[in-house]
Amino acid sequence: MIWRLDMHSSNARSTRRFTGKSNYPARTVKATLLVLLGLSQLPSTIHAQEGVAGSVKRGGVIRYGHFQEPACLFGGWVQQWYLQRQYSDNLVARSEDGKIVPWLAESWTISDDKKIYTFEIKPNVKFTDGTSLDAQAIADNINGWLSNDPDLRNPTAAPYLSDSFESASAIAPLRLQVTLKVPFQPLLNVFAQSSQGILSPSALKRGLAVNCENPVGSGPFIVDKWRHGWEVTFRRNPDYNSAPATAKHQGPAYIDGISWKFLPDQTVRYGSFITGETDAIYDIPAIAWKEANSRFPVLRHITGGTPLRLALYTARPPFDDVLVRKAFAYSTDRKAAVDTSFLGSLPFEGNGALSQSSPEYLRELGQSYTYDIRKANQLLDQAGWTERNPSGVRVKNGNPLIVRVSYSNAFLKPDGEQALQVIQQQARAAGFDVRLQPTNPADFFAGKNLGPDDYEIVLLYWVAPGAEIFRISWKPDQKGETNRFNPSRYQDLTLWDVIQRAEQELNGARRTALYQQAERKIVDEAPVIGLTVLDVTLATRPNLKDVWLDRGSVGEPVFYDAHFDDGK
Repeated sequence: MIWRLDMHSSNARSTRRFTGKSNYPARTVKATLLVLLGLSQLPSTIHAQEGVAGSVKRGGVIRYGHFQEPACLFGGWVQQWYLQRQYSDNLVARSEDGKIVPWLAESWTISDDKKIYTFEIKPNVKFTDGTSLDAQAIADNINGWLSNDPDLRNPTAAPYLSDSFESASAIAPLRLQVTLKVPFQPLLNVFAQSSQGILSPSALKRGLAVNCENPVGSGPFIVDKWRHGWEVTFRRNPDYNSAPATAKHQGPAYIDGISWKFLPDQTVRYGSFITGETDAIYDIPAIAWKEANSRFPVLRHITGGTPLRLALYTARPPFDDVLVRKAFAYSTDRKAAVDTSFLGSLPFEGNGALSQSSPEYLRELGQSYTYDIRKANQLLDQAGWTERNPSGVRVKNGNPLIVRVSYSNAFLKPDGEQALQVIQQQARAAGFDVRLQPTNPADFFAGKNLGPDDYEIVLLYWVAPGAEIFRISWKPDQKGETNRFNPSRYQDLTLWDVIQRAEQELNGARRTALYQQAERKIVDEAPVIGLTVLDVTLATRPNLKDVWLDRGSVGEPVFYDAHFDDGK
C-alpha cells in the first residue's frame, strides 16, 4: 500500500462508505459478531448455473463483500489495486514462489549490461474499447507513468523508476524495448504489480476524471458501473485471450460478472457472508477468524514490502534522538497489544523495516524491541528526560514528552484501533503522553494531520514484493525535492548508498546481503517500529471454486478462474 500526500484531486473526494460504521467500539462489533456466528448454521444459498464446458460450469455473478471504497478505480492505494487487477493485464506476472512469468509479454531478453529489456508481446490482444494492445500501447503507458502529465503519471511506478528509467519504445509492432540509465534489478517486480496494469491509450485521453470512473483495460472483466457508496459491477470480457501464466485456464472468465460491494462495517460484511448474501468476503474479522477457518475455504496472503509500522518523525524532538526512539519502542508491549486486539489472528512484527513474506527478511529481527519498561526508563534518563510533571509525563527544558499518533482506517483494520489504545496506556508508564489522532481516509490522503508539525508518529505500510521498497521509504531528499513517501524524515546517505548498490547488484546472494545490511541498519536506528503485518484474507462459499490471490505484491483476489459448483 502506498502512503502519499499528492493524491489526484479526484482521489481526495470523501465517500459516504469511508467512515460508515467501521469505527464502532470494538466491544459492540465483537458482541454483534458473536450473535452472527450463531447464524452460520443456516444453509447457504446456491447460485443457478448456466451451461457446461467440460467439467466447469459457466455463469453466475460473484457477490463479493469488500472493506474500503477508493475515490478512483485505479491509482496508488492498495484498495485501488484490488479493483484494477480485475480489468487490466500486466506486462509480466509473479508466481507464488516469486518467479517472474509471462503475461502480456510472452518472452523477454536482457542485455549484458542489464540496461535494455526487450519484450515480445502477445499477438491479437485488444483493450475492451477495441484499441489494439501492441508494443506501442504499452510504451505509451510506461512513458506516461514517468511523465509530468497528471492524467498519465503513475504514483506507484514513478518512485521506483524515476532514477533509472530512460525510455520505452516499440521497435516492432509486437516488440517493446525498455531502456534504463542504470541497472535496476527490481524492474520486473515493479511491472508485475497491479498498479502497473496496462490501460487503453485511447481511453486515457479522456482525462483522469473519466478514467477514474470508467477505466479501460484488456482484462477478463469490464467495469460496468460504479454506484458510489455501494458497489462496482463488472461484466465478463467475452473476448479475453491474454491470461497470465499463473492462471488456471485460458480464454474468457467462467462467471458472468462480479458485484463488488463496499461493506466497511465488519459486522455487516461477515454477517452478509454467513447468511448467504455474499459469496466471498475480504478481511475476516478477528473475532470470526477461527470460525471462518473451521467452516469455509479461507485464503490468506501476508504482503511483502513493509509491515504495518509506526514511523517516528526524526527531524525534530523528541524523536530526533535515537535514544528516545528506542525508549518508545521498549516502553510498549506491542506484541500484547496486537494479540489482544486481533485475538491471535495476526502476528506481531517487531521488524519495522521489512515484512516477513519478503525474500530478504531477517527473522531474528522479528522480535526487536520487546517490552522492557526498565530499559525504556534508562534510555529516557540518558537522553535527558529526567523530570516529570504532576501528571507523570516526562519534561525536558520545559517541554512535555508529547507524542501525537496520526492514523487512518485507510491503513488500519477496525480491530487495530484497540491496539493503539493499548500502546497509548503502556507508554504512559515510561512518561510518554501519547495522543491519538484518527483521521478519515479522504482527509488523510489530503494531508490532514500529516504536516511537518502535525505528528510525531504516523501508522502506515507500503506493499511490494520485497526489499525494493527501501527505495520508496528511504530515498533522501535531493536537489530541493522532498521524498514525500518518507514520513520518518530519516535521512541517511550511507543507508541510501547501500540500497542503490543492492538495486544494481546482479548477483542474487550479494544483492540479498546488501538489502539485509540496510534492513539491520533501519531496525537498529529505529526510525520505524514494527507492529503487525498487512494480510489479505478471503472467505469463500464452499460452492465457489478456484478463487486465488495474486502474488504481484498485494495479494489481490483473482476471480478470473472462479466458477460455481452445485456440490456442497
